[in-house]
Amino acid sequence: MMDRREFISNCLKGACALGLGHILIKESDLFAALDSAGTLVKGNGFGDESSFVHEAMHFTRLGDGLVRCGLCPHGCLVSDGARGKCRVRENRGGTYYTRVFSRVCAMHVDPIEKKPLFHYKPASKSFSIATPGCNFSCSFCQNWQISQSNPESIDCQYVSPDEAVRKAVESGAQSIAYTYSEPTIFYEYMLETARKGNEKGVKSVAITNGFMCEQAQDQLLDQLDAVKIDFKAFSEDFYREVCGGTLEGVKKSIQRIAKKKKWLELVVLIIPTLNDSREEITAMAEWIASEAGYDVPVHFSRFHPQYKLKNLPVTPVATLERCVDICRDKGLRYVYIGNAPGHPAENTYCPGCKEMVIKRYGFYVLSNTVKDGKCPHCGHGIAGIFS
Repeated sequence: MMDRREFISNCLKGACALGLGHILIKESDLFAALDSAGTLVKGNGFGDESSFVHEAMHFTRLGDGLVRCGLCPHGCLVSDGARGKCRVRENRGGTYYTRVFSRVCAMHVDPIEKKPLFHYKPASKSFSIATPGCNFSCSFCQNWQISQSNPESIDCQYVSPDEAVRKAVESGAQSIAYTYSEPTIFYEYMLETARKGNEKGVKSVAITNGFMCEQAQDQLLDQLDAVKIDFKAFSEDFYREVCGGTLEGVKKSIQRIAKKKKWLELVVLIIPTLNDSREEITAMAEWIASEAGYDVPVHFSRFHPQYKLKNLPVTPVATLERCVDICRDKGLRYVYIGNAPGHPAENTYCPGCKEMVIKRYGFYVLSNTVKDGKCPHCGHGIAGIFS
């Protein structure tokens, strides 16, 4: 079955082949119009795959068949038969539905360090799952094949919340990670799976862009043990032009998570010329220290050209080291370098005596001497969840 993009693309190509004259609307412009959000999204008539359809949470009926999504700050206004910007939530007769409940497109057992979460149960395994879709459109996305596609375009399998928890238990994982794509858009599935997991003693962690509204996030945080947020940049222009979101929406999420004292780690993918200036990193470090705290681990990750952003070079390690130095100068206690296996900044050092307490190589822990959350050398507390 073709999705709507394939159908429209084939129609346009067919019209050209038949000599029906010039196409006045570019294919890319048409798709952009179909995917627009924050304004009225026109209905297009989608197929029904009932096994994955589930009534959505956090939306408002506005009458005349319209709904307003309240899940993320895009606040999509969606007409009957249309979808929001995430492409997975659909208005049917004035009721909003998710089309990705239990619709799993990726499932794997990963080291928790791959998320990366360095201060959350080091060396443990995390049962990782995802559905298609995202509420961002990052031009550098490494998983764009699933995040930027319609759900019916991706090979998926039905994995209920109970089944996901059962698989996690059987795998020996200590947590379930909602990851690979953007878990905000499969909110209902994540929330129910986290609840079921907590009943079985399996915790949940969200690997997210942090672009979620307050009410939905508060409800979810009650079921989560930890959150990793991809902090894309410290620039509204970057978020708007490169990611299709807003910095302010993400900052509010970070503040809420810190206020609730949920374990939080931040990852910043450093992209040469776009978000790597000394001024921007300094402002980001100051804000993190002030609003999230000095103990929040910050990971500066190395960029590799991919998806729509192939014209820029790999991030120099020296740039990442400069970012680390800036953050440490601002008092942040746990600052790391990612995507550079073997670098000393992969390791955890005691803020008190500066001795290494966790040694890593890539996604793997080589040694961990933290005992009862403390440095074995000086007894200084090491922030995190280590039990």
